[in-house]
Amino acid sequence: MNILDDLKLQYKLGGIAMRVIYWNIACFLISLVFFYQFSIGQFTFPSWLALSSDPEVFLFRPWTFLTYAFFHDGFLHLLFNMMVLNFASQLFLTFFTQKQYLGLYILSAIFSGVAFALSFYFLNFSASIVGASAAIMAILVATTTYQPLMNVRLLLIGNVKLWHITAVILILDLMQFRLDNTGGHISHLAGAIFGFIYIKLLQNGTDLSIIISKTIDFFTNLFKKSPSTPFTKVHKNYKKPTEKVTSRIVTKDKTQQQIDEILDKISQSGYDCLTKEEKEFLFKAGK
Repeated sequence: MNILDDLKLQYKLGGIAMRVIYWNIACFLISLVFFYQFSIGQFTFPSWLALSSDPEVFLFRPWTFLTYAFFHDGFLHLLFNMMVLNFASQLFLTFFTQKQYLGLYILSAIFSGVAFALSFYFLNFSASIVGASAAIMAILVATTTYQPLMNVRLLLIGNVKLWHITAVILILDLMQFRLDNTGGHISHLAGAIFGFIYIKLLQNGTDLSIIISKTIDFFTNLFKKSPSTPFTKVHKNYKKPTEKVTSRIVTKDKTQQQIDEILDKISQSGYDCLTKEEKEFLFKAGK
């Protein structure tokens, strides 16, 4: 199996987190072709993709409150964000579902974009931003809020508590608040706040990610032809089944967890390190 096949397999079986990373990389490659000015050595994102703090721009381009979260202003910007996103995603998906993950990513990006636009408007500043940092911060803080004492093993450091890592990142953001990229730091902190709020509401029985799930399902079903079903006679003398009450906090299924573990093994040691049983499991899961 070559590298391309390996990438296709990871995209197909890696779940929503891997797909979000792929989408970010794809958007970066597209922007590198169309929006990078080699003469001046920087990106010039159009106003219909980047999020502007100018009301005359964002009011007529509301989609920019989401599109900005999939573009990056340079390779190092993308690399660092995707490394942190991969780290935070693995932790988040240990406890929550893929639908909750996607819902949190999208909603936190929108919330952080609104916070940035309003802050700069009232401060009488004008700027535009791109980057997935705010959504990544929301995912990291959400996981930390749910399991702050979770042990995380870091290279050259060893085991540390998850809240220690999150605290360091937040402190660095606060320290750089007035130095540079003020708009970016505002969106980062807004993402952190949204991640905290999301988990607290979830623990109280309100899952905000349902908004995104239902929206996606609506448009999916809109273009899906529903199969016709034959008429069946229904008797009235039946007992209504008792609905099982489940928690809003849903854990992922065992099959997806096994797939994630195998893909982690591939990313660390390559596809050839898999056993025959693991390879057969991946191909069966991909059918």
